[in-house]
Amino acid sequence: MSGQPVTPEELVRDHTVYSCVMGSRAFGLATARSDTDRRGVFVAPTPLQWRLDKPPTHVDGPAPEQFSWEVERFCELALRSNPNVLECLHSPLVEYVDDTGRELLALRGAFLSRRAYDSFTRYALAQRRKIEADVRQHGAPRWKHAMHLVRLLGSCRDLLRTGELTVDAGDLRERLLAVKRGEVPWPEVESWMTRLGSEADAALPSSPLPPEPDRARVEDFLYRVRLRSALRAVEAGPHDEGVQRVVGPGRGVR
Repeated sequence: MSGQPVTPEELVRDHTVYSCVMGSRAFGLATARSDTDRRGVFVAPTPLQWRLDKPPTHVDGPAPEQFSWEVERFCELALRSNPNVLECLHSPLVEYVDDTGRELLALRGAFLSRRAYDSFTRYALAQRRKIEADVRQHGAPRWKHAMHLVRLLGSCRDLLRTGELTVDAGDLRERLLAVKRGEVPWPEVESWMTRLGSEADAALPSSPLPPEPDRARVEDFLYRVRLRSALRAVEAGPHDEGVQRVVGPGRGVR
């Protein structure tokens, strides 16, 4: 095995710094039939970044319903206020976190900014168009998708109002589950979506969120992560099998 590159599965298995449960279980909307969606962040060892063939920016699997991002890609997406990534940072169901993961979680506020308005509403608009296409073609939406869109719109509104991102549906749980079961007429759900969007619009001008995320804090974090990884490779020495597999035969640090 010496000198062979680390596989995507090994990156997730051996280098994950944070993992959590997302989807309906994190939102407080799970039922007996709900899947368990797992999301995580791994740190590809710094010597892998020195190869011509870079490590993957994300890994799908290896377990079912599991998806992980390399830490730099994760931070890039979070700085853009990607809804899925920001919510991953705020999941109430953390399964694993090490010291680096705790540093990442401590940065949650650095990623939040008014950019969330654009990213959340763009995502919501794309989802709503798909739902409306289902209504035109089939007479009804995919109710699960409609439920999650309503939840997302509410989360966006509340983030803009309070400056804090809340993942759990809270006291809206039963009403949202009624949407999922198709018990709420589509015009009523559509009106709810429109109202939440308008409330998010109204919250933006006076939002406590800063205009931009704190990019400098995030860059400092990434620098520390990469430096620590490089130093560990140096301390391990060129004859350590683990380093040989990352750096390659005959390429130990001298």
